[in-house]
Amino acid sequence: MFKIVSAREAVDRIPDGARVAVNSFLALSNPEELHNAICERFIETGSPKNLRLFCAAGFGVWDESRYADPYITAGAVSEIIAGHYNSMPAAVKAALANKIEAYCLPLGLLSQAVRASASGKEWILSEVGIGIYADPRVDTCALNSISKKKIIEVREFEGREYLMFRIPKIDVALIKGTTVDPNGNISFEKEYLTVDALALAQATKRNGGSVIVQVERVSHEFSRPRSVIVPGILVDEVVVIEPVTKTGEYNPALSGDVHVPASQMDYYVNKISTTKNRRINSADKTADIIGERAARELKPEHIVNIGIGIPEMVGKYASKLGILKDIVTTVEAGGIGGLPAPGVAFGATIGADMICDMATQFDFYDGGGLDICFLGGLEADMRGNVNVHKLEGGYPGIGGFANITFATKTIVFCMSFTTKGLVATRENGRVIIKQEGSVPKFKKEIAAVSFSGANAVKRGQRVLYVTERCVFELTETGLKLKEVYDGVNEQKQIRQLLDFELYD
Repeated sequence: MFKIVSAREAVDRIPDGARVAVNSFLALSNPEELHNAICERFIETGSPKNLRLFCAAGFGVWDESRYADPYITAGAVSEIIAGHYNSMPAAVKAALANKIEAYCLPLGLLSQAVRASASGKEWILSEVGIGIYADPRVDTCALNSISKKKIIEVREFEGREYLMFRIPKIDVALIKGTTVDPNGNISFEKEYLTVDALALAQATKRNGGSVIVQVERVSHEFSRPRSVIVPGILVDEVVVIEPVTKTGEYNPALSGDVHVPASQMDYYVNKISTTKNRRINSADKTADIIGERAARELKPEHIVNIGIGIPEMVGKYASKLGILKDIVTTVEAGGIGGLPAPGVAFGATIGADMICDMATQFDFYDGGGLDICFLGGLEADMRGNVNVHKLEGGYPGIGGFANITFATKTIVFCMSFTTKGLVATRENGRVIIKQEGSVPKFKKEIAAVSFSGANAVKRGQRVLYVTERCVFELTETGLKLKEVYDGVNEQKQIRQLLDFELYD
């Protein structure tokens, strides 16, 4: 039977060395007060120590003073397995300094692994990840030299290769919902996502662990059965936190309480921060140029995924081009319909038609449900491989990228030709490169492979690389220059800046 307790009482029962799983998508549906209580207890008592954190997505908000980052910095954590690290700066610093073990796997694989664990499985097989960094024959999913666990192996079954991930057992699940009813049933009416709350609770109880849920209200009325996300039979402790949060005011357009027609989408997009404290050069229109060109790849009835960063501009220009109403956008966190929320709200959906569990969304993606996707990239090589998860001095992580690109019919990478200082504008339909970036993004060799060009060719996928000055296309022999924008000097501003020869 569940109990309503304080946050400190709930986390006081977390033992040293526990595997703690967080049901969150970056800052969304993330139980911040439970994190705060863990940090408070550790600072006061030195426990719980040697925590092993697990999260299919990530559990930070680009701020070292919030969520798990403070107790990671304090030394309470010994290991992290996650699909995304960029939102957790303290975790990245600790990992790169060899202070904690850290592993990064495709987000969809981890999400589906939680569900598999709920059904009693010890491991999961997936074709996602073959031929890229997670494949131990290519690279490693470990972030540093002290992370030596063999958590991914290659297996062959009926003539096909798979990655086998050994699923860790969860001791404690941290979940955030909205309401607890008299039977301990948890509903999520003011949450923007469910992530994988039900499967995580099931997996934790299957392992004999405890489920702690943070909510904002207690109801004397029994929930409508269809509204329950986590049933009371799976809940051990409930922590009630009144709805005064640091993550911003409640937005009914993100929870589904307000349906947003395509004609009003720009208004709701502009109400959400898109910067994550990034410094923006207002004179640089690189993202606009890329977003507008990429959006022209959209066709009526397309089912679409749009990534974070520069790809966010695709939604903006789909609206301006009048095609937004004719397509269906999706978000890997579970949203179908509407438009992906930008910036710190990424993962939520503005005006969604449906919000499903994350693993269910990845089933759809892995099965080839997407017609087209728009994703960013840190760098690309002459063979069409793309790196999104690893860069010098940091480790953004793979997120849903590997699953999204696995079976999508058309993949559009939205990335600038160079970076660090690039300023591009458009005047009278012509692109003007006012200042060249000092760091090339298209090069002969890249630091890591998040996307395999060879795999895409083998699967018959159409792949474009849309920049602010040109468009490349993937062919059997590698990158081919498909289009040069008006105003751009092909020889001086494209070919001479590459350290490899383009295939013609």
